Amino acid sequence: MLPRVQRPVRCGWLPIAVVALALSGAPPASAALAWHPTNVAALQAYPEFFQGRQVLVQALLSTDDSGRLLLKSDGSEIQVLDEGPPPPEGPVEVRGEFWNVGGMRPDDPRLQRADVQKALGLTPTAPWPKSGSLLAINASSINPVSPPTTATIRTIVLAPGRWVDQQVTVTGQFSGRNLLGELPDAPGRSRWDFVLRANDSALWVTGQQPKGKGFDLGLDARMDTAQWLQVTGTVQQGRGLVWIEASKDGIVAAKPPSAQPAPGGPAAAPPAPSFPAPEAIFSVPTAGQTDVPLSTTVRIQFSRDLDPKTIEGHVKVAYSQEQSRQRGEPQPPTIGFSLHYFPDRRELQVLFAQPLDRFRTVQVELLPGILGTDHQPLKPWTLTFTLGGT
Repeated sequence: MLPRVQRPVRCGWLPIAVVALALSGAPPASAALAWHPTNVAALQAYPEFFQGRQVLVQALLSTDDSGRLLLKSDGSEIQVLDEGPPPPEGPVEVRGEFWNVGGMRPDDPRLQRADVQKALGLTPTAPWPKSGSLLAINASSINPVSPPTTATIRTIVLAPGRWVDQQVTVTGQFSGRNLLGELPDAPGRSRWDFVLRANDSALWVTGQQPKGKGFDLGLDARMDTAQWLQVTGTVQQGRGLVWIEASKDGIVAAKPPSAQPAPGGPAAAPPAPSFPAPEAIFSVPTAGQTDVPLSTTVRIQFSRDLDPKTIEGHVKVAYSQEQSRQRGEPQPPTIGFSLHYFPDRRELQVLFAQPLDRFRTVQVELLPGILGTDHQPLKPWTLTFTLGGT
């Protein structure tokens, strides 16, 4: 089968079918990240938002006349490339890393293998695809799944067509005006639009103010995100978004789901679900890389959105102190650099003021103080690479 590879990100959108690469071997390092349940329409509408995320998609698997495997969901098709035995047809769940190929750099290491380029239709003579014109899921698994029978936030997000125009009742935590950055855009249906989340899934609620007996929640109040709500309303879908149009008096306070009681003891409420702390998941150059060009630019991709205001002053770039001592230098030369963060692709670029010194080792450190958009601290991270002679 095709090997899984890793890569940095860029952005953009044009409507087109998505390619899912069903790949073998051990899960990639980024597989430890939380999965992001979503659907085909959302991936097509917001490829910049989902770029590099570990997504989970459910759809119907079938084979066309030419033998291609296709995932079909709500009128959209997703091609699945798999060199192994064909998986059984029917409802399946695909997990993997989402790629907006046209928004990636042509020199991205994850796109250099000949088999990957062939699978994606990339050739040296063909123009590079426009951002959004070639979408892919670098799949880690494809497994049969049963169609949902109960409406929850998660099942509505995964299969919105199953619930559209139906009245449902769901329970989740209030996330205000997308305060945790779980969703790519807002439906703009009312002045009170807010996000409701449960574990790894989130959707919008519109039409009614998040206010009722015993609660009056602020759309921009982070302290209110501990509040649980029960929402009754009608499921709607549009522009790749899913929302519940809340009924009159359809928003009431709720309690978090209870954990199983200990023998002879009362039930205990579990802690409110939270999203993992952001972390650096990929870089160019890669860790330990040698013979790096002196004109290199460091690109670092993150698992979650960062607060740009917290980056400046918390990045350190320096030559190796040990190498300088070996060269008889009291201190290594300083490195002039500037930082550029691109929120749409969750990428930090370190641009150097002048070419770096030959054959030196460079260390890039992300220091404490960098925060995600939900104010969770970035996990400590260091990149070390060695320069070449040109």
